[in-house]
Amino acid sequence: MIFTMILTVLGLCLFEVISSIDNAVINAEVLGTMGKKGRRWFLLYGFFFAVFVVRGLLPWAIIWATMPSLGPIGSLTAAFSNDPSVHLAIEESAPILLLGGGIFLVFLFFHWLFLETKNFGLRHEKFFFKNGVWFFAIVSILLAVVVWYALKINPMLAFSAVVGSTAFFITHGFKENAEKGEKALLSSDNKMSDISKILYLEIIDMTFSIDGVLGAFAFTLSVPLIILGNGLGAFVLRKLTISNIDRIKKYAFLKNGAMYSIFVLGIVMMADAFGVHIPSYVSPLLTFAIIGYFVFKSVKLNKQTQ
Repeated sequence: MIFTMILTVLGLCLFEVISSIDNAVINAEVLGTMGKKGRRWFLLYGFFFAVFVVRGLLPWAIIWATMPSLGPIGSLTAAFSNDPSVHLAIEESAPILLLGGGIFLVFLFFHWLFLETKNFGLRHEKFFFKNGVWFFAIVSILLAVVVWYALKINPMLAFSAVVGSTAFFITHGFKENAEKGEKALLSSDNKMSDISKILYLEIIDMTFSIDGVLGAFAFTLSVPLIILGNGLGAFVLRKLTISNIDRIKKYAFLKNGAMYSIFVLGIVMMADAFGVHIPSYVSPLLTFAIIGYFVFKSVKLNKQTQ
């Protein structure tokens, strides 16, 4: 039990760091345009906001919305409760949460695979990128198939799949806007104050954190463990932002590792939603294995180019 909890927290931490690398790069570049006081405010107070407000309230709110019968306190402590009624509520409602989150993550992976510019880590990635026009067809067919089978089980399960796809396209729009906003923040004629930049970075962080929060449910439904694991990951990420972000950029395939982890976690969540039992240690072990493989490929590439 203790070993599984430790493995879960470490897996959550690693997943949070890797899946938020793009966010860290944006933060580092914008922080370079700010004064020392502004950077200190963002790294100190912004950290507490990122952990307790975004990565704390968001998973709690998602579980509460999915399982309203638990109430606010029950939603927070559900995984540690011995009440049979609480376990029954989790068992009945968890598939709704897992399928919506799984669809979100799988859509996120396919968008990266088909449409986003990347360092090609595996041979098939170049093929899919050249045929990016098929992204919308693939995800539409996938959603239709998932909804068809979910309707046979529970209409709410099918609705959760639609909500997951809707959430993906909404957050994707915000991310595209954030990238445009980053260019404006870094322009030489930008007159925004440091406070305005901090607020903007926090909004960007909220947008990017959704991936990590939804992916966390593939590891556990325990809000305290999610807060601990994602919070630790957010802390490591802030440290990397101010010290080693250039070194992190040298690992060319880190983003690939993050996206394949997201895909696998999405599949785990969808399978779990349809009743396939997957042990809790599988998600963190797969995350370590996938990211470890792409770190190895990055190191190998760096040695070849030296």
